[in-house]
Amino acid sequence: MLLYITLGSNDILRSRDFYDAVLPMLGYRRLRESDEEIGYAGEGDTRCRFWVVRPFDQKAATIGNGSMVALHSENRAAVDAFHAAALAHGGTDEGKPGLRSFHANFYAAYVRDPDGNKLSAVCERPE
Repeated sequence: MLLYITLGSNDILRSRDFYDAVLPMLGYRRLRESDEEIGYAGEGDTRCRFWVVRPFDQKAATIGNGSMVALHSENRAAVDAFHAAALAHGGTDEGKPGLRSFHANFYAAYVRDPDGNKLSAVCERPE
């Protein structure tokens, strides 16, 4: 359904360090990098689906109120690892890993990256 996601950053190098530590927990790897953007691809994908960019208009990157990117996780251990890696690399906690009321198997963790973008890792499998 979605082709790709972009998140703005005011410090690409800081973002690279954060996302290089966090996204592998969910099966993503850095595939592209320049001074303006960093692209990540999922396992088996040759195209970047997750981008961190300097805003095209050259203005400061800002967060969207009510915006969040939720990333699929194969298992609950990966959600836990995602959350721990985010906190260890400059992210802030927005909701510790655990079951949520959305449905019986909705296991999620919520963080903000160093620029304030909100992210979630979600496993919907029973474990």
